[in-house]
Amino acid sequence: MQTIILLIVSNIFMTFAWYGHLRFKGTPLWKVIFISWIIAFVEYCFQVPANRMGHEHFSAAQLKTIQEIITFTVFCLFSVTYLHEEMKWNYIVGFVLMIGASFFVFHKW
Repeated sequence: MQTIILLIVSNIFMTFAWYGHLRFKGTPLWKVIFISWIIAFVEYCFQVPANRMGHEHFSAAQLKTIQEIITFTVFCLFSVTYLHEEMKWNYIVGFVLMIGASFFVFHKW
């Protein structure tokens, strides 16, 4: 569970690093790049320990799958609440398909 929490926190930071500047299009690019690097550094402080601890329980492929599901969840919430974008039906279908795909990653064959 600690791995999941760290991955969620890291993803929140990375989402802001990658997309937070979209609300500030008038800010010079060099400034948003610099701020994004600072935010990304904080993200790495959560991501690296999450992967290291998580690799004791999950394979690398499973960790990446967990991360992608978290990424999509965080991004959907971010785009609706922070960027004020519409959640479209095809985004939801894509998310459901990703969850379905995770079955094959975690299933013991």
